[in-house]
Amino acid sequence: MNDLSLWWQNLPAQMNPVLFSSGSFAVRWYGMMYVIAFAIVYLLTRYRLASEKLPFDRSFVGDALTWAMGGVVLGGRLGYILFYGMDSFLSDPLGTVIPWIPAPGGCRFTGVTGMSYHGGVIGVVLALLLFSRSQKTGFFKTFDLLIPAVPLGYTFGRIGNFINGELYGRVTDAAVGMYFPLAPTYELRHPSQLYEAFFEGIVLFIILWLLRKKSPFPGFLSAIYLFGYGFFRFFIEYFREPDAQLGFVLFNFSMGQVLCFFMMIAGITIYLVQREAAVRSAGGQ
Repeated sequence: MNDLSLWWQNLPAQMNPVLFSSGSFAVRWYGMMYVIAFAIVYLLTRYRLASEKLPFDRSFVGDALTWAMGGVVLGGRLGYILFYGMDSFLSDPLGTVIPWIPAPGGCRFTGVTGMSYHGGVIGVVLALLLFSRSQKTGFFKTFDLLIPAVPLGYTFGRIGNFINGELYGRVTDAAVGMYFPLAPTYELRHPSQLYEAFFEGIVLFIILWLLRKKSPFPGFLSAIYLFGYGFFRFFIEYFREPDAQLGFVLFNFSMGQVLCFFMMIAGITIYLVQREAAVRSAGGQ
């Protein structure tokens, strides 16, 4: 075995999830990746406003992302509880939801463990529905404005998962295999976080960025994103280790695959409904 192969296989064990710390205060790479992700979406969307002469105020992007951030955090956490941690919630409802425990002199923050991407999507959709209504702007116009930049930001989220050593893949004897310290067995596994970062992040970003100026009707980019993410994630789940507390939930499909199936259906439905609405609108003019 050459040095490069050995380095690659043991890379997860060499990474420190903590970016820096001071006493009991620590900044983790995963949290920093969220900051980078939202910054990328903000800057790229502002670039769209300037270069494509889109009919939105300069403050619109920041306001929309503020609502979206709230939706991501709340939806992601509640989605994880609903889809992956219901047993934990039923046994300790308060401790599952509130990340503080009593401690001498007050309370101690225990951290938020478990975020669901699909729950985050639902949270963002609900948040942007409320935001769009408050701004008297069409929901799909708002969603289509932000969505082309989202996959590139998402890429950094999956890199954060990789640095944490979580959401690792299934056992493999392929050359890309890695040892993940948090895995239950010391075996080479697929770096599925990196697969997701590439296909659900970079590849999907390229597709949406190239299509952003060719959208034939409101909701087109939203539909492409929902279907595209669901499609890529559905197949990458075959390389990702199913959640230990759930395993396979329907036949040989993981919870992620079941949710991605509905995500693809949602994308197709939005495409067909919005296309029909655009045709009727054009015919009535």
